[in-house]
Amino acid sequence: MGGSTEVLNHKQVEDRIKRIAWQIFEEFNAEKEVILAGIADRGYHLAERLCSHLQSIADIEVKLCKLSFDKEDPLKSDYTLEPEVNLKANNVVVVDDVLKSGGTLIYGVRYFLNYEVGNLKTVVLVDRNHKRFPVKADFKGLSLSTSMHEHVSVSIVEAPYSVTVS
Repeated sequence: MGGSTEVLNHKQVEDRIKRIAWQIFEEFNAEKEVILAGIADRGYHLAERLCSHLQSIADIEVKLCKLSFDKEDPLKSDYTLEPEVNLKANNVVVVDDVLKSGGTLIYGVRYFLNYEVGNLKTVVLVDRNHKRFPVKADFKGLSLSTSMHEHVSVSIVEAPYSVTVS
């Protein structure tokens, strides 16, 4: 396959992010607070967009955090959550851009298992259906069947947003 193919344009990406924000709101509308923990770096960019939409539709407090760890060696990695927040009995949504093998998302979730969180949910913009780990996205923008050799790029740092496959 030569070049890249756009599978979601700017409006479609925005629409998917808005829909996910509404799903998160529906899940947690009876709660006072929800923590969006975006996995650095691309998951954090998606979490920023979700946070903006959630704050415009919900009267719950949304705390945005960045979860950082070494994705190449997560078991020996130091994890950081910035800013630090009280996780006990809180609702946490772990956010990443693409779910491929599930490794990044499951290691991201693993961090929160060290705390007595309330509810723990996961979000991805694109689910590629190539999981090696028993993890699923509770909320997703698009399920996309691709070959393992194809690369999915999510561009949401600045407009125009897009999702492409190459």
